[in-house]
Amino acid sequence: MSLETQNHEKSSQAPQPEYPPACHFIGGEWVEPASGQRSASLHPATEAPHTEIAAGDAADVDTAVGAATQAFADPKWRQMAPAKRAKVLWRMAELIDQNRDNLARCESWDTGKTWFDSSKIEIPLVAEIFRYYAGWVTKNEGGVVPLPGNAMGLTLREPVGVCGMITPWNFPMLLAAWKVAPALACGNTIVLKPSEQTSLTSLWMARLGAEAGLPAGVLNTITGGGRAIGTPMVQHAGVDKISFTGSTEVGKMVQREAAETVKRVTLELGGKSPNIVFADADFKAAVRGAITGIFYNKGEVCAAGSRVLVERAIYEPFVEALAAMAAKTTVGGPFAEGVRMGPLCNADQYDSVLAYVDKGKADGARLVAGGMSLRDEVGGGKGWFVAPTVFADVDPGARIAQEEIFGPVLSVIPFDTAEEALQIAHNTRYGLAAAVWSRDLGRALGFARQLRAGTVWINTYNLYDPGLPFGGFNESGFGRDLGRDALSAYTESKSVWINLD
Repeated sequence: MSLETQNHEKSSQAPQPEYPPACHFIGGEWVEPASGQRSASLHPATEAPHTEIAAGDAADVDTAVGAATQAFADPKWRQMAPAKRAKVLWRMAELIDQNRDNLARCESWDTGKTWFDSSKIEIPLVAEIFRYYAGWVTKNEGGVVPLPGNAMGLTLREPVGVCGMITPWNFPMLLAAWKVAPALACGNTIVLKPSEQTSLTSLWMARLGAEAGLPAGVLNTITGGGRAIGTPMVQHAGVDKISFTGSTEVGKMVQREAAETVKRVTLELGGKSPNIVFADADFKAAVRGAITGIFYNKGEVCAAGSRVLVERAIYEPFVEALAAMAAKTTVGGPFAEGVRMGPLCNADQYDSVLAYVDKGKADGARLVAGGMSLRDEVGGGKGWFVAPTVFADVDPGARIAQEEIFGPVLSVIPFDTAEEALQIAHNTRYGLAAAVWSRDLGRALGFARQLRAGTVWINTYNLYDPGLPFGGFNESGFGRDLGRDALSAYTESKSVWINLD
């Protein structure tokens, strides 16, 4: 077996971004952390610091919530004409487009994702999300309800208030946009807490929002660790809603803490998504889809197709094709030419993924591609590089088939009947995403309707659109980001009874 690798770029050769100050963005200004403390951001390809961010604490949370509360009470934002608010969101999209290269550099330096993914896919999609929700601002309508007697009933949609948002490190600006754009469209104010490992683009988002015309305090970004500022934010009585994306275990903690103040909560959590391939599928397309489903963004995707279920009639050739494509996937630094997969985002994830590889071997799965660190081969002894890995003949109950690995590790499982495929697909605590591959569209659609998952792709994988809601069943969470559905997460329904006598 051969594996193509690409030496990572020297940090001096990689294009440096313009960094935000090592501060919070609160009340329309850069604000020093109350403690004066800062923490380093590490570049995944070199493991070396490339900048610093503010290390916030509960005092910073209180300041940011105070700014957001004041901004929500100010009629300048809550009573801004919808058409004007729409222009602000549209202007944010324009500024994101204009600053695309710098934002993409920040993203790749922070996360290790390839320059192509950052600059050609993710940052442009961020701008499209703001454009999409700019269109909804003028359409946040209520209704009229017939009432007995000489009376009229109105239903109004009003903003929830101060929204606390906690986002992970795998898609920093994109997942922030999923939450920020609909919340702003509905007239809320926001305290955004990105991962302390990937905070740069969320800081720039708040700064660009101010430049676009957001009043001071409407969008605040504070940086620091989950326990240092995430927990105080969830507990804060001045926060009306929490929107969290992250692991199921932390999501459960968020829900418990939020219950003390009866906050509204939406949770987008983990997944162990089945990618189901029937024998009549377009073979080459299904192989490419399976590879994209697990190796895009290094497998650090909550909806990654980490379990590929293949009908036994095509199982062995499908496994061989997966192994061949995995071996050809070029691994290297995010700015190196021709790289398809960069390093994992951080040291903890690197160690965790390699530990799962060992678990797969110990549980008797057949390793057909990868299964090792590439730190020496690619990074010269540095960098969190892991080879694209494929296990075949995986027991559906094995740890690598049950637990979210969040890395480039694929479990391939055979099935004989559609009923067995459905049973295996549902043999997990998650229900975030799934896919079905078949040339018989009626069969595929019928099977998709039986799947307990928030997103089901047919004959494709890992595609997203601002108009399609995203979220999970079961322990993958509740509530939806994106689409019209997200608007309901950031509004309250008010009934008004008018006596006309």
